[in-house]
Amino acid sequence: MIKYLSEDHCIKCNLCVKTCPTNVFEKVEDSHPIIARQEDCQTCFMCELYCPVDALFVSHLPDNPHESQEITFKEKEFMGSYREAIGWGKGRKSTASLDSYHLLKN
Repeated sequence: MIKYLSEDHCIKCNLCVKTCPTNVFEKVEDSHPIIARQEDCQTCFMCELYCPVDALFVSHLPDNPHESQEITFKEKEFMGSYREAIGWGKGRKSTASLDSYHLLKN
């Protein structure tokens, strides 16, 4: 689920708005987009993948109502981590060659 959009890093390109298949984000005139419908997020990571400045954090983990709000601030260090892990972005190396799934036989 989309967890965080950094207002400090966002360049207002609205690629997250354009790429989200479930319309989670809302474009705001002369400002950064907002996460308007977080509950509609399907954790597809498209927004994080297409964000050119790693201003988003999507987590595959479910929310835990017993966690403190402080966890959200710690997650900032993981912004763009999925994009980095698969090698998307300037100066990053593609990790596709590391995928050995094609070697598996039925």
